[in-house]
Amino acid sequence: MNAPHQQQRGMALLIVLFIVALVSVLATEMGSRLQLQVQRVANIKDNNQAYWYSIGAEAFAMLSIKDLYELDDGMIHANQPWAVPLVYPIENGQITATIADAQACFNINALSKKPDSNNELGADRPSLEMDAFNALIRELTNGDTYAADVFMDSIVDYLDEDTIARTNGAEDNTYLGKSHPYLSANTLLSEVSELRLINGVNIEWFEALLEYVCVLPNNPNLLVNVNSLTTDDAILLAALTGLSTSDAQSLIESRPENGYENPADFFGESEMTGLSLPKSQMAWFDTTTEYFTLTTITQYNNTQFALTSLLHVAKQEDVSVLQRTFGRR
Repeated sequence: MNAPHQQQRGMALLIVLFIVALVSVLATEMGSRLQLQVQRVANIKDNNQAYWYSIGAEAFAMLSIKDLYELDDGMIHANQPWAVPLVYPIENGQITATIADAQACFNINALSKKPDSNNELGADRPSLEMDAFNALIRELTNGDTYAADVFMDSIVDYLDEDTIARTNGAEDNTYLGKSHPYLSANTLLSEVSELRLINGVNIEWFEALLEYVCVLPNNPNLLVNVNSLTTDDAILLAALTGLSTSDAQSLIESRPENGYENPADFFGESEMTGLSLPKSQMAWFDTTTEYFTLTTITQYNNTQFALTSLLHVAKQEDVSVLQRTFGRR
């Protein structure tokens, strides 16, 4: 008579142990999920806090840039305080802010400019901007003329409004044939990363190209601040002027400590007096700027937040944010 009772008690014990084990597993899982949710909420909170620190740094930079124009009557040069990265400590972290002159580069949107109508080369005639860009690509590709022609013509086709491909260019038919088809923009670029979409781009020299080019949204003009160029930009200056790279580097090295007061002083240098640049090409150079790129990296607790802001200065007074990019490029 005791055997059945013992079996029932044994079965009940197994059921109880099973329930305890199940509850333990559920409790462990719930605890893990709770910890994950708590950490996720903490990460979101820290990321939001880092974001607002970055926005605060952006606002401070805008005020500083506005004051900058009063220092040297609107001149912008590399020996002013803006050119030095700022590291600002905050509770449980720090903010690193770096400002760069966004007009110490070749604005890709300038390739949308129409060439001189008196040019004898017909529909495919290059503009002065195209010639300069072609020279820059040739320098980066060790003289590969074909690669330079293909990439330059393809950019021009990507920017222009028509659907007629230039001799070495590409229009919709080229891009529609890709595994992930798309169309030409047929308008100005808004971000330099769009260059990755254009026919002829090559990873072997593309990263080097990014050191010398930029994109100013809704701005088709080529205007370079000669006071912000560094010796690393000698290749760019050579492409823009026709100087040799060594002469361009020497010109940058001999620049006055506080920059040129006006473009005439720049063209008065011995390296430049031997050139016969047309007025339209001389107009590419200035001693001030309207655009700055602010890169802010905020470290807060275990979070790192990166923000890149393109700032525009109107009439040397009003500073506005044209574009924000989150994350490192």
